[in-house]
Amino acid sequence: MDLDSRPILAFWETTRACALACRHCRASAISEPLPGELTTDEAGRLLEDLAAFGRPRPVLVATGGDVLCRGDLEELVARASLLKMPFALAPSVTPLLTEERIALLTRLGVKIASISLDGATAEVHDAVRGVAGHFEATLAAIRMLRRLGVTVQVNTVVMRDTVEELPGVARLVQELGASIWEVFFLVLVGRGADLGALTPDENEQVCHFLADASCYGFIVRTVEGPFFRRVVAQRRAGMTPPAGELYTRLAGRLRRELGPGTGQSRAQTKGTRDGRGILFVGHDGELTPSGFLPFRLGNVRDDDVVSVYREHPLLRRIRAAEFGGRCGRCAYRKLCGGSRARAYAFSGDALGEDPGCGFEPR
Repeated sequence: MDLDSRPILAFWETTRACALACRHCRASAISEPLPGELTTDEAGRLLEDLAAFGRPRPVLVATGGDVLCRGDLEELVARASLLKMPFALAPSVTPLLTEERIALLTRLGVKIASISLDGATAEVHDAVRGVAGHFEATLAAIRMLRRLGVTVQVNTVVMRDTVEELPGVARLVQELGASIWEVFFLVLVGRGADLGALTPDENEQVCHFLADASCYGFIVRTVEGPFFRRVVAQRRAGMTPPAGELYTRLAGRLRRELGPGTGQSRAQTKGTRDGRGILFVGHDGELTPSGFLPFRLGNVRDDDVVSVYREHPLLRRIRAAEFGGRCGRCAYRKLCGGSRARAYAFSGDALGEDPGCGFEPR
């Protein structure tokens, strides 16, 4: 796909409303919808605007807050289906996530859903999510989605309080039959600004662990951790994993949890990044390169989405890999390109170097 002309994924923050208060929430979600959310008619026009990218259509990922707080969700899924636009859900695990509603949404066209699982134990996961009993409810939700034939993606945030849980989460991903494990590297935005991100060296060691985990039958990919793709490329070229304590500990637990790798790596290494293959629409229609990079590009109420994606100067520079610092000198700048969101959060420059990566280009 030509990522200069169309995104692969269009994320739509359908609402800021959510019953949870997760410690790392990008959106700083609240219990009630905020004023200014796109109406049903405006959301329908958004679907038509996204369809104007042509085929293959972008996959619309409806997120939040909690997408299930939208009372018009079924109508919008049906409209997307008429437009031949894939519609994926990223719901919160709350009492709104019922088997009856998911069954209806699947009949209307939803085939993929992502569920957040941030620990392999109730103690860790429930502490992140802020709700006692949420861990067991999350496992039950994943089983329910699988029972209904939904392709499940498990999302896990990597931060100081969750990193040691990764081998156990990998085991749960395999046991529950999830198809994809998407690992989020913390960016200091929203409520996540107060949490503990890993050091660049620890990020590197986690990426080597994830390269190992990708050999257990499920796809592994990262969000705001594009240096994972560089690590995978280096491993395929013969690089040996680091001898760091964190990697050694995580890799050892992975082998104890799941045994030896069961197949070839299924690491996803498509060179997407914020603004390259990805576009984000806020609850109020604001367009940004991603949900973690709050740089205003326009608004769907006033601007043509296709033109913004194809012609905005920042996005054109991001797609051309016109970066500063180490990212600009790196031979992997097109495959990786660094986290544009982390660069922006750190320096205010979306084209600056990614402080979460410790790789030193030659």
